Amino acid sequence: MLHQSHALTAIAPHLLDAAPHMHRSGQLDVRIARSEEEIAAAQALRYHIFYDEMGARPTLAMQAARRDIDDYDSICDHLLVIDHGESGRPQVVGTYRMLRQSVAEQHRGFYSSGEYDLAPLLTAGTGGQLLELGRSCVAAEHRTPTTISLLWRGIATYLAAHGISHMFGCASLHGTNPDAHAAELSYLFHHHLAPEPLRARALIDVPMDRLAPGSYDVKAAQRALPPLIKGYLRVGAMVGDGAFVDTQFNTVDVFVVMPVGGITRRYLDRFATANDAV
Repeated sequence: MLHQSHALTAIAPHLLDAAPHMHRSGQLDVRIARSEEEIAAAQALRYHIFYDEMGARPTLAMQAARRDIDDYDSICDHLLVIDHGESGRPQVVGTYRMLRQSVAEQHRGFYSSGEYDLAPLLTAGTGGQLLELGRSCVAAEHRTPTTISLLWRGIATYLAAHGISHMFGCASLHGTNPDAHAAELSYLFHHHLAPEPLRARALIDVPMDRLAPGSYDVKAAQRALPPLIKGYLRVGAMVGDGAFVDTQFNTVDVFVVMPVGGITRRYLDRFATANDAV
């Protein structure tokens, strides 16, 4: 059973009165969370998507709070899409968690380091800050081009504000059996492998090149990829070496890295400078 009331946690309107948004489209806007209540609403949305909808395994504390919570939440910036709707009760309907390198270095490092050896990326001399993206999700009824565009416009604005040179993070395929995704993993390895200086490697080796080149339908593998990974590839993402089986989240993860300077200009310009619809 899905718990919609928990997923779309309403926020007291007065908490948003003075909170600046980055971009707005109709009744939706995108912004960085400025209050504990906003972060809690994002955590509740994450719980609904990851645990109720996708079958992840919550801890007892998460289950009691009905929020997806970990130690990184307190040091990350939380990008939110908020639906102001007709009720006067704003609701968080989309979110991304973002961790800048300068912040990670002052605390416990990057979340992805629990799955991948980031040494090549951290020592590559990328010419700017690294940004880790994670915990992305959108409420089912808001999985529309408008919501996704707002998230990317928010990310583009954030990149420019903080001098980010590369984005990276883990993207997921549903389920924990790598063989069920043999064609998709092989396609990513054969066609989108990052160069050595940017190639993070899985700490536990789960090979991605499970099928030989030419032995699978490339177009079918492309179609089978989750929308998030397809979106990353469209803006120039490359993958690391090896998958990671995440039993808690019921996923097979791949590492993705995106050089900001290589992102197709038509995407970055469109998201960062498009006139807001009001």
